[in-house]
Amino acid sequence: MHGDPEFGLVWAAAHLHYLLLVGAMLPGRLVSVRIGVSAAALAGICAFGFFSFQPAPLFWNVLLLLVNAVQLLQFVRSNAAVRFTPDEEPMLSALLKGLPRARARHFLDQGLWLNGQSGEALIREGEPVTHLFYLADGDAVVTSGGKAVGRLGDGDLIGEVTVLSGETASATVTLERASRMWCAPAQNLRLYLDAHHDVRHAVEQSFNAALRHKLQLMNRAVAQAGGLAS
Repeated sequence: MHGDPEFGLVWAAAHLHYLLLVGAMLPGRLVSVRIGVSAAALAGICAFGFFSFQPAPLFWNVLLLLVNAVQLLQFVRSNAAVRFTPDEEPMLSALLKGLPRARARHFLDQGLWLNGQSGEALIREGEPVTHLFYLADGDAVVTSGGKAVGRLGDGDLIGEVTVLSGETASATVTLERASRMWCAPAQNLRLYLDAHHDVRHAVEQSFNAALRHKLQLMNRAVAQAGGLAS
């Protein structure tokens, strides 16, 4: 009966079912996995419920779909209930881009908001970086060897280059006016990111983007100043 069109539909739907299950295992985020598994279950329901009625496989695919649908609904509800302050909202794109809101909320709760004063050094050249900072509102100057090498402002990260490695700072960052910032202890941050790989991936991508941005600004400043002195 291999030439039967109905058999061909069953064969195609069954193989699509398993192909989607395999594909669902590839994404790194749980919500993507659940969506993929739900799609695979739908393909299984078509294969064993509509094209060729097989009660046992149909039952398990319906159950698989229901379980994942409930989990996805809970995910949507939990994210819809999350709230961020006006200071925190910009951090979602600057530091936590792509993370579900509930996961971002959990990460932000590992740190705290504080006010810094003009002249306060957040990190010092040659010393371990003890905190990661996000400058929500403020200005800071970056110095190395006693010379100014850059400036930081609203939306910039401070300490991201070495906070995860534990290396000493390559420059000093000093606030130039009263500032509002979020900070998290380096040791706590490393332990947290070691236990939450999806958050670590998002944070490391943000660190890399911030570093590229700072290098671009530095290169632009050097070019405008006429190049490096010999």
